[in-house]
Amino acid sequence: MPVYTVHAPVANGADLSATDKITFVRDGFHFWAAVAGVVWLIWNRLWLALIGWLVVTFVIDFALTKLGVARGAILLVDLVLMLLLGLEAASLQRWTLSRRKWRQLDIVVADDEEAAERRFFERWTARRRGLVNDQRSVDRGGPPPTRDVPGDPGVLSLPGPGKSFFTRPPLGLSAPDPRTNSHFCR
Repeated sequence: MPVYTVHAPVANGADLSATDKITFVRDGFHFWAAVAGVVWLIWNRLWLALIGWLVVTFVIDFALTKLGVARGAILLVDLVLMLLLGLEAASLQRWTLSRRKWRQLDIVVADDEEAAERRFFERWTARRRGLVNDQRSVDRGGPPPTRDVPGDPGVLSLPGPGKSFFTRPPLGLSAPDPRTNSHFCR
């Protein structure tokens, strides 16, 4: 199962407003980096890695040509360099992110990037639930306020001065039955 590292820019902090900038980097072999290294480096905007890759490839090819090595051996060395780029592509991405002042937030194991995002954000929001105003935890289940209509037995009115809240109503008065919403006498 693939392993993903999760990165976020340091300047923006790691809060709910910066979730669109969070990046997931899959660890492991990158096929397209090995097959089309220059295009893959450009596509992922790894400019210093691209310059380094071109310099290393040209220097090695030039040195092998000057030493009189056969073209087949140079091709084999180029294939090994391409394989090395495919193996180290994720490390180059992480290095570029750290150079751009991004920090690693987490490591996630998941089948694909979508599952990694889901797993990371579930853990991340669970850790931050108490730190941030989480709108889902606000209690919205209370009934709306009602008007205080005198004589309405369904509305609780505050007792006046000198009266107690805990007195029993006189006998003969009805109290509401919550099951039927009707009144009964004692």
